[in-house]
Amino acid sequence: MTIAWDVDDTLIVPSVASGLNQDTPNYDTIALYRWFQDQGHSMVVWSGGGIDYAKMWVEKLGLAPCAIMVKEKNETVDIAFDDCDVDLGKLNIKVKRINNHVSRRAWNTHL
Repeated sequence: MTIAWDVDDTLIVPSVASGLNQDTPNYDTIALYRWFQDQGHSMVVWSGGGIDYAKMWVEKLGLAPCAIMVKEKNETVDIAFDDCDVDLGKLNIKVKRINNHVSRRAWNTHL
C-alpha cells in the first residue's frame, strides 16, 4: 500500500500547540509511520507548505519515504494520515491534534 503522511500537526507538533520554542516530533505518529514502513508499505510525506518544507522535516525526523510531494488528492494513495478532515486518499484517517483547539493556520492570522 501507499501511505501518505502530513507534516504539521501529524508528524510534528507545532510550537504554538506544544508551548515550546520550536516544533517537535510527534513520536506516537512517527512510531506508526515506522511500523507501516517496516511492514513493507510505500511511505509518502507531503505538506500543504510545499515540497521543500516537507523535505526539511523528512531530514530532521530521519524518515526515508519513497516520495515527498505537495499535499493533494492522489489516486495512488491508499491511506492518508492528516490532522484535518481530508479526501486525499482512498482511506483518510484523522490524527488527533495535540491541543486541538490551536492550529498554526489560526495562529498565523493573529500575528
